[in-house]
Amino acid sequence: MPIAAQGMLLTSMDVDPLHEAEFNRWYDREHIEERVAIDGFLEARRYVAHEGKPKYLSLYSTETFDVLDSPAYRKALASQTEWSKANIARFENMIRGVARITLSRGTGRGAVLGIIRLRPPGGGADKLRDATREQFDPSKLDGVISMHLLENDPALSKPLTSDAAKADPGAGDWFVLIDATDVGAVPAAAARFAGNAAFKPLIVTSGIYRLLWDLAKSDLPRR
Repeated sequence: MPIAAQGMLLTSMDVDPLHEAEFNRWYDREHIEERVAIDGFLEARRYVAHEGKPKYLSLYSTETFDVLDSPAYRKALASQTEWSKANIARFENMIRGVARITLSRGTGRGAVLGIIRLRPPGGGADKLRDATREQFDPSKLDGVISMHLLENDPALSKPLTSDAAKADPGAGDWFVLIDATDVGAVPAAAARFAGNAAFKPLIVTSGIYRLLWDLAKSDLPRR
């Protein structure tokens, strides 16, 4: 399995250009390292949109799905620094998915990420998962390194912003991740979904993101 994890936290947001430099400084100098240091977190990857919205996207891999509702993670959420609170309050259009990695094919990570957001029909999860599995063959797609399916937990997938209590029809959405070597490799893989009658009505959004940087637990300073 290319992702050495069972759980993944996906966050995506826009930020007013007025505060964007401060947002990036905070993410790069405090937030990523702080999250990767939590027990059970393995790595984090940070992206910026080449094509799609919101502009920024981050992925956090965890040893198990339960880590994303663990005492250690809940403590981190309840103990945000003042710098974190100031930046989180400025998030716009936030997406926060607390997900299980249920399918993963290929080996390694690419410099580019294609992402397709799906909204499963009621009672159709097993059928949709089987259909997705049939499209997951990165070895037949030039420039595609690996492909992954994330299935959100609707109870845990809430934004950290002030509108977290609002009903969100997308809380239980799924995400197809396409790890690729360049932006030109993504469309062929994405077409397996966008051009497929079984998936087309379920697609909410799609996009292509460029990797900014990543951080693994082993990169952290020894304490």
